[in-house]
Amino acid sequence: MHGKSKRRPLEPEERAFNQRLAQIRVKIEHRIRCLKVFCILKGVYRGRRQRFERRLNLITGLVNRLIPIK
Repeated sequence: MHGKSKRRPLEPEERAFNQRLAQIRVKIEHRIRCLKVFCILKGVYRGRRQRFERRLNLITGLVNRLIPIK
């Protein structure tokens, strides 16, 4: 990620890179938000440790299935 300063504004290539990076980040952050809605990543997991990975995979699969990548 490139930053601008008062003396040196962003070049068009740097601006395009930042925009592309932001597009990718927002998609990932929306997915993480959906996982937090299911409370699997929101706080302390209180279930059995052996089931955490299975439940996380199941919920991640549901989120990926319900929210298509654009």
